[in-house]
Amino acid sequence: MTTKNETPALITALVITVGLVGGGLWWLNRSGTLDLSKLAQQPQDSTQTSAPSLPKAVDDFASVSDVPQGLFNYGGSTTWAPIRSTVDSEIETVWPDFELRYVNPTAKPPSSGVGIAMLLNGQLSFAQSSRSLRTEEYEQAQQQGFSLQEIPVAIEGIAIAVHPDLQIPDLTLDQLKDIYTGQSTNWQQVGGPDLPITPYSRSTEGGTVDYFIDAILGGENLGSVVQFVDDTTLALREVSNNPGAIYYASAPEVVGQCTVRPLPVRRVDDELVAPYVEPFVPLENCPDQRNQPNTEAFRSGQYPITRRLFVVVKQNGQSDQQAGETYAQLLLSNQGQALLSQAGFVQVR
Repeated sequence: MTTKNETPALITALVITVGLVGGGLWWLNRSGTLDLSKLAQQPQDSTQTSAPSLPKAVDDFASVSDVPQGLFNYGGSTTWAPIRSTVDSEIETVWPDFELRYVNPTAKPPSSGVGIAMLLNGQLSFAQSSRSLRTEEYEQAQQQGFSLQEIPVAIEGIAIAVHPDLQIPDLTLDQLKDIYTGQSTNWQQVGGPDLPITPYSRSTEGGTVDYFIDAILGGENLGSVVQFVDDTTLALREVSNNPGAIYYASAPEVVGQCTVRPLPVRRVDDELVAPYVEPFVPLENCPDQRNQPNTEAFRSGQYPITRRLFVVVKQNGQSDQQAGETYAQLLLSNQGQALLSQAGFVQVR
């Protein structure tokens, strides 16, 4: 029998091997070649950067540390317009040297997709998006030598707008799908009057449209009957002038309007849920009184059309990354979350 004689040698060899491996890792980490903390956090899919855990919340904007100084370009989703007009102005009041400049695209209407493309092309320091990053966007960043990270900062609902005089109480998600795929072309087919349906939508590069196609249409294309508009302001004007029109957009952009009516929606077997706080404020009372987004239903998921908003950050170790991460941290502070709530969005913490 040789087993007993070989055992001490095997143990010795194992100890030496472990020591060599451990020593090698220690040396690599010490020399900066290997970051053990980052190694533990690498996602399985090398083309994507995993979503970070939310940073520890601070009370207010003034409590956020390491805020960079300088002028930083940003842009993207039109859904973020209420945030840019209210929350961002408050940030600049507290941190005037953290200058934020919104940049409009030159060749296309602004949208999540266009903003992310501008970020990849070096035109923006960070982007505002109403959809998750696509695999091809991660891959394009990787080809350029950096990665992208999406940081969720808020939740919102999508509201359906119709003409105030349209006699229809609500829509199911299936009926909404039939309208936008061209299966239903008259309001009579979905419980309304004998009136042609005119569905409006923004271009397919928008984050709202991407979400709508995926979540409501099940990936099917928008029908040939859909009329495209450049922005929500123009679309709502069209709806207010066309008794058979319908449009979908961010709830904060729709619910408080004086010239269109936001429709309650429901899943087939569920009770209908309004995108506004009930009871509905008659439009003749507007603008003195306005309807408010139903943020509690958005938060609970009772309202069936909700999504998250993201700050998209370029992970390149430079000032752009610091600016994007700082902006996200400001929005995730207690003050930032409260201001997002006031703007009609739902807090994520």
